[in-house]
Amino acid sequence: MSIDTLHLGVRIARPVADVYAFASDPANLPRWAPGLGTQVEEVDGQWFVVTAEGRARVTFAPRNDFGVLDHEVVTPTGTVVHVPLRAVADGPDACDVVFTLRRAPGMSDAELARDEGLVRADLARLRDVLETRTSR
Repeated sequence: MSIDTLHLGVRIARPVADVYAFASDPANLPRWAPGLGTQVEEVDGQWFVVTAEGRARVTFAPRNDFGVLDHEVVTPTGTVVHVPLRAVADGPDACDVVFTLRRAPGMSDAELARDEGLVRADLARLRDVLETRTSR
């Protein structure tokens, strides 16, 4: 039986408000999610990442007090990808960041495993960037 949904998480030793503030700012995407895009630009209030295929629009959920970091990516081909992402407090000085990865229609087990590896790397990078910032 194939898995259709994976919940991938990382614990970050930083207050949830700090994690949320950093991860919800589209300008920070290249620092922790370079697979999405290595450059980001804001044009007329909309955010875009530059990908190998062209420009993709990224729209985050409105600012909130619940740690909801969901975002929508509209690829250069017009495909809309919904990305569920949450920062959940674990006491005053730490939180868990949980990414929900869903199998796209027609996606093979190997493709899902590849995407899982990419997401795990991005989450680890987010943790490393934020935990390094505590020492500055």
